[in-house]
Amino acid sequence: MSWCNGYHGPTIGLGYTYDFETFHQLENALLPFNRNGVLFPRKINGKYVMLSRPSDNGHTPFGDIFLSASPDLIHWGQHRFVMKPIGGWQATKVGAGPIPIETREGWLLFYHGVLTSCNGFVYSFGAALLDLDQPWKVLHRTAPYLLSPQTGYECVGDVPNVAFPCAALVDAPTGRVAIYYGCADTVTGLAFAYVDEVVEFVKRNRVE
Repeated sequence: MSWCNGYHGPTIGLGYTYDFETFHQLENALLPFNRNGVLFPRKINGKYVMLSRPSDNGHTPFGDIFLSASPDLIHWGQHRFVMKPIGGWQATKVGAGPIPIETREGWLLFYHGVLTSCNGFVYSFGAALLDLDQPWKVLHRTAPYLLSPQTGYECVGDVPNVAFPCAALVDAPTGRVAIYYGCADTVTGLAFAYVDEVVEFVKRNRVE
């Protein structure tokens, strides 16, 4: 498990469980300030791999996605740049969302992008395909967003104008994916899609 922990500022906390009754916390993975720590669901080239977004101690008006590798979930290194903001709905910062989904085309990553408007930050989310063996290499990423805050529960809340992908569960036989996302830091939304359709959308509507 990974989460945004607090240690002299935000950093990446890690823990594990065997039975979901007893939980064990590991050392923090990375130095503060850092957010959006997302572990890949399996080892790659014999190592654990995690995405993160170095940040500051505030609302972080910047942010690129980086990748780190570890032999033991304690010692992290081999840091690689993955992707940066590019304009439009993802002009201010980007960050990893749910655990990447392994597909034939690459790792499918749902990620959030932020733009700075006259009404503050606006969080939407899109998707990218990462190389299966070298996941710091972005094969494709969406130019348009997949989902942005449009309805009241996504636009009005503790932190307004937020659609922030948190988790994704795939039904293997059908390829249907359930995407859970935070709405204005007040409620959790649920959207459905199909992995193959999302992959094709990413490829057809990729950033050139």
